[in-house]
Amino acid sequence: MITSKLPQVGTTIFTVMSALASEYKAINLGQGFPDYPMNEELTELVTKAMKDNYNQYLPMAGYTPLLEAIAAKVERLYTTKLNAQAEITITPGGTYAIYTAITAVINSGDEVIVFEPAYDSYIPNVEVNGGKVVRLQLEYPTYSINWTDVQKAINPKTKMIILNSPHNPTGAVLSETDIEQLRKVVEGTNIIIISDEVYEHLIYDNLPHYSLLRYPDLLQRTFVCFSFGKVYNCTGWKMGYCIAPAVFTKEFRKVHQFNCFSVNSPMQVALAEYLHNENAYLQLAPTLQKKRDYFRSLMAATPLKVMESHGSYFELYSYEGISQETEAALSTRLVKECGVATIPVSAFYKDAIDNKALRFCFAKKESTLEAAVERLVKFNW
Repeated sequence: MITSKLPQVGTTIFTVMSALASEYKAINLGQGFPDYPMNEELTELVTKAMKDNYNQYLPMAGYTPLLEAIAAKVERLYTTKLNAQAEITITPGGTYAIYTAITAVINSGDEVIVFEPAYDSYIPNVEVNGGKVVRLQLEYPTYSINWTDVQKAINPKTKMIILNSPHNPTGAVLSETDIEQLRKVVEGTNIIIISDEVYEHLIYDNLPHYSLLRYPDLLQRTFVCFSFGKVYNCTGWKMGYCIAPAVFTKEFRKVHQFNCFSVNSPMQVALAEYLHNENAYLQLAPTLQKKRDYFRSLMAATPLKVMESHGSYFELYSYEGISQETEAALSTRLVKECGVATIPVSAFYKDAIDNKALRFCFAKKESTLEAAVERLVKFNW
């Protein structure tokens, strides 16, 4: 018999809603993936890499030209110089990077502060490693961090704080004030930080991205995790990377080498070349903001109310005062009766806290967004 390490965990909400969407032939605005093609130049570079025989194992840490290209990009964007070989590791996706960082440092009884609503992998990742999750709620409806609550939660067992900006599912972003408060909280402690920055280039309204890569004092205690899939519209590639101080990276790679060891070779070779095209990632924010703003303009015809957001693939809409249904019930009914799949924000809380809000993914073709909203307008709210 197997004794489950995660007895309370079932199938993720993303899998459930996507399966429902498929069953009812619904338009899927739930799961975070684009429905438009990725850049042809990048796919051609992968084909070339395979034809050039980059089909065998690359080094465990990653393809050297790719590591160097990432280091050069970080220096351009954040004026931080990295040791490419000692401080960057290529991973099969950002979620993998987060899991590996947690596994490398969390021991039984260690406490980890997680802000809810939270990306669904954080809590199980901590618990499967024997850690104790300390859940703090972001302040509704702005989904900002209450730093007084954070300070109160700190104790000698606090090993880690997990941050996520731009935030999934809410689209909230950290401010310069948040960075200063974070500094105060961790000062004089050995607290480790995971900074989930997979939506690094998906930040809107002319706001800066306050990456922890900008701050040497914070970076020395941080694993910063990224995703190529979210940058280059290739989520199915499952390609990402983790940046951390050399001493952290050493422990990270101890886990990594016995889990996947090496990551897709042709993709790494292609990405190493494509990263030199700065415009490909610098133009991502204005492109996606146009989609977000267009989606907002369409949604104005529905009774749903947009909630403030400044980043990611997602935007929340409130149905407070429209229906008394739970988020889970309404999102299920939307799939079955309206033909549009969304994600209930309550799924991002362990206790399923219900604020009458739904998450929509706007990283879709205009025609997809138009068709979805046309159905939402006709829906019997």
